[in-house]
Amino acid sequence: MKLSASSHFVVILQALLVTFLWSTSFIIIKWGLAEIPPITYAGLRYGLAFLCFIPFLVQKKYLNEIKSLTKSQWLKLILLGIIFYSFTQGAQFLGLFLLPSVTVSLMLNFTPILVAILGIRLLNEKPTRLQWIGSSIFIFGILIYFLPLDLFDNTLVGIFVMIIGVLANALSAILGRNINREGNLSPIVVTAISMGIGSLILIFSGYLLDGIPQLSSTSVIYLLWLAVINTAFAFTIWNITLRTLSAMESSIINGTMLVQIAILAWLFNDEIVTLKESFGMLIAAMGAILVQLKNLKIDRYKIIKT
Repeated sequence: MKLSASSHFVVILQALLVTFLWSTSFIIIKWGLAEIPPITYAGLRYGLAFLCFIPFLVQKKYLNEIKSLTKSQWLKLILLGIIFYSFTQGAQFLGLFLLPSVTVSLMLNFTPILVAILGIRLLNEKPTRLQWIGSSIFIFGILIYFLPLDLFDNTLVGIFVMIIGVLANALSAILGRNINREGNLSPIVVTAISMGIGSLILIFSGYLLDGIPQLSSTSVIYLLWLAVINTAFAFTIWNITLRTLSAMESSIINGTMLVQIAILAWLFNDEIVTLKESFGMLIAAMGAILVQLKNLKIDRYKIIKT
């Protein structure tokens, strides 16, 4: 059924709301890192988000689906939990501890390019000419943003951490697509199981590294907001909008996050973006959008942005 122009506009506003919520995550995570160690923070955030999915999982159709999972499907879901949550999200929280929010956001935009390249070998999906052009534009924007490279303080370590995170994010996108191309698992089951496994690993790793954190009431509010609103709620709304929006629309809306994060980081965290960095960031964002145009149309499994 074709939506009216006003209804379609409402869906666009819903998608923009989701990207805004995801963008605020970078700011809230930065605030919480002043008190909570990064690995523990990531584990608690996604552990609480997993609890939000339990009311859905106890429904009969999802329980039957979980009971019918094969050994191969369990292995894939466990691997997805390790790669996407333990490595990707752990690296992202650690990256935000070491780097400005905009730098972390920009590096995460490498993901669709790596997915397109890795998809040649792993999924037998050849990038289109538009995707190769987009990749070139993105890399050009990245070079403008980063060069000359600052090798002082935690910058180099943070970039290395984010390289690992971006690679893990790309691999998890490939694996998620492989799981969902089979078409016999619901997004709720895929997300909840992988999130539960990944968050447990993060929480246990955080305990071994830093012990049990002392959480203030403010940190608890940050965690609850990130888990319930910016993860469980935002993820659900985003998937609903994907039923209506075209690949081009989703891509452009998703691409606004880079600019939103830059503005929010400037307003709330005093992170200044120079004119050169802004120019490079916008060029990179345009390239990332071009790369995603094909992928958004065929992906039923959407990676949570942050």
